[in-house]
Amino acid sequence: MADASSKRQKRSDRADSGRSGFLNSTLRFIGQHVRGFFGAVVSAVSISFIVALVATVAFILFSQVVIGGWTQAGDDAVLRWFSRHRSPLLDSFMREVTALGSIGILAIVAIIASVFLWLTHHRWSVLILLAGIIGGWIANSILKVWFERPRPAIVPPLAEVGSLSFPSGHAMTSMIVYGTIAYLLTRFEPTRNIRRATVLVTLLLIVLIGISRVYLGVHYPSDVLGGYVAGLAWIGFAASARAALRHFAPRRPRISAEEENIEEENPGPSTVTSTDPWR
Repeated sequence: MADASSKRQKRSDRADSGRSGFLNSTLRFIGQHVRGFFGAVVSAVSISFIVALVATVAFILFSQVVIGGWTQAGDDAVLRWFSRHRSPLLDSFMREVTALGSIGILAIVAIIASVFLWLTHHRWSVLILLAGIIGGWIANSILKVWFERPRPAIVPPLAEVGSLSFPSGHAMTSMIVYGTIAYLLTRFEPTRNIRRATVLVTLLLIVLIGISRVYLGVHYPSDVLGGYVAGLAWIGFAASARAALRHFAPRRPRISAEEENIEEENPGPSTVTSTDPWR
């Protein structure tokens, strides 16, 4: 058991070192100074709050630029441009695209992803996913009330909306849901090219959802950009929490067995015997 955990830890360190040297240096520092599994994970996640804080500061600065009216001329120009290029075909297409960022569709996607992760014995990943999604939805609702930016009135909207404008809920929640799911699921991809394709398709989907909100006349472009920045902060938290969990998993054999490294191209049969009933 100890040998298998040690080997998995070494493989995890090698895989991680190619992705984020700063994050792994931080995790190694915590591992040397904090004992126990939960204490180490909490310490690492606390550091992710610092990263989230930096992203929050960036969002606040951008929001002040938006609320101060510095983006209004550009926002209006983009809305007018999209309004001049509307067509029945594009109207229908954009309505379908924007539906992919609705609460109902995102909830279904999140449930499917959660069931998949749960059935493949990655229960902690499910908790990270759901915490990010629920937290992001609450944060977006609070931000809308805080900034109280009204919806665009310069062009006739092609969709009915009832909430405030900044930041875009579709942009923020689609970034959180699709981005977090892509991050978690790319660990199952057998090759780097497939992982890259997954990321590119996810980015394309998120960008199209944002464009659809501007095309339909229900959001300013700055609303969408603000939603993306806020969503990135939540994805950063999820990624840091997942990396910390995997890095310190060998300290708790049951979690190590559940969250074993599956990024090898030819993983082979597992050498770990687990007594965890959830397995």
